[in-house]
Amino acid sequence: MVCYDSLSLIGSSFVSNYKQQIIMKKLILIASFIALGTTAAKAQDTFHFGVKGGVNFANIAGDDSRDQDSRTSFYAGLVAELPISEMFSIQPEVIYSAQGSTIATIDQDNVFDVDDNTEYQLDYIQVPLMAKIYLADGLSLQAGPSFNFLVNEEIDYQPTSSSGEIDIVDGANDFEFGTAAGLEYQFDNGLFIQGRYTRGFTKIYDNVSAYNYAIQAGVGFVF
Repeated sequence: MVCYDSLSLIGSSFVSNYKQQIIMKKLILIASFIALGTTAAKAQDTFHFGVKGGVNFANIAGDDSRDQDSRTSFYAGLVAELPISEMFSIQPEVIYSAQGSTIATIDQDNVFDVDDNTEYQLDYIQVPLMAKIYLADGLSLQAGPSFNFLVNEEIDYQPTSSSGEIDIVDGANDFEFGTAAGLEYQFDNGLFIQGRYTRGFTKIYDNVSAYNYAIQAGVGFVF
């Protein structure tokens, strides 16, 4: 009888503890949904859009890339900042980035009989997804992956004029996975200055060791 009562007491205690755990899990789940909803609502109220643009110093690196100089070009695009906390934000972007390199050896050999350097132009629509960490008031460190889509590939043996372009069809890979990292300082009026390094991890051509990279310097404005 004593054993039965003990087992009954243990069973009742187990059921009671189990019910308490279920209740606690439900409360935690409800609290998590409330916190998530509050964060999303707060983020929606403080969602910021902006524009930016600047100078690219682009080049190609790799074992199969040689005798090339940087191509000075441009980038321009849109940004959107989604604050998660006072010190951390997520910043997706859509950028047109003119990359590639300057093929100095062709100019030196005078293949096209022109004075201009010849450019190998690779232009991308880049979609970076940046993690933005504020180090101080207005100063942030940014880093994240970048999903890049090739929109133009050509050889331009007269880059300073409107002629000289030779389009390349079915040349470089259409998609490039890369990364980007840099620093930004934003003033109180929404104006910001930015420096960034970008690097492609996908080969420009299959079975060829050649990768895009660029140093960017520019300005922007957040509304």
